[in-house]
Amino acid sequence: MTTNTSTSYVNDWFPFNFSPHPTQDRDFIKQLEFFPGLKDILTIRQVHALEHATVWVLSELANSGTATASNESIGGMSTPQGFYLYGAVNPYQLNQAVETALQRITSGEWNLAVHPRCGTNLSVAMTLTAGFTLGINMLLPRKPIEQLLGLGIAATAAIQLAPELGSLAQKYLTTAIPFNLRVIDISVTQDLWGRPAHFVQISWLN
Repeated sequence: MTTNTSTSYVNDWFPFNFSPHPTQDRDFIKQLEFFPGLKDILTIRQVHALEHATVWVLSELANSGTATASNESIGGMSTPQGFYLYGAVNPYQLNQAVETALQRITSGEWNLAVHPRCGTNLSVAMTLTAGFTLGINMLLPRKPIEQLLGLGIAATAAIQLAPELGSLAQKYLTTAIPFNLRVIDISVTQDLWGRPAHFVQISWLN
C-alpha cells in the first residue's frame, strides 16, 4: 500500500486524467433521481470503499503492534446504512481507524478503496473460470482427456487474471470514493444471520 498522493499517483490510479470528484455521485443522483434504487447503489459503493479503507488502516495498526486484530482476521459486509466488520477488533481502535480511513481516502489515497481479499475478486475468478471452461469445452474435442486438460487451462488462466481484473472491477464498479459519507455511530451488534460484529453506521451528505 502506498500513501503517495501526488498528481502522477492520481493519474496512475485513474487513467486518462480522470479522477474522482467530490460531487460526482450527488450530481448523478440529481440527474437521474427518477431511477429507482440509484441512491442505494451509489451509497453501497462508497460504503464498500470505506470498509476496505478501514481494514487497511487496522492492518497498519496491527503491523505496528498497536491493534488487536490483523488484516487477515478481519472481514466485512457493506449495506446502504453502513458496514459490518467481523473479527476481534477493539472498539476504540475501530473508531480511530474509521475516521482515519475516511480522511485519508477522501484526501487522495484512493488505493485504499481496493482490497485483495474482497469478494469481488472471488466473483470475478468464478465468472472467468465458468466462461473459459465453456469456451474451451466448445473448442476442444469432447474426449475426457482433452476436456480435463481444457478445464485445467481454464482454471489456471482464471487464477492468473482474476487478481488484476478483480482490482479493476472494484475500482470502477463495486467501490467509489466516500465523499458523501459521514460516520454516525459504531456499535457492537449482530448481522442478519446472527453473527457477532461491529456495525459502522453512516449517513449520506447532500
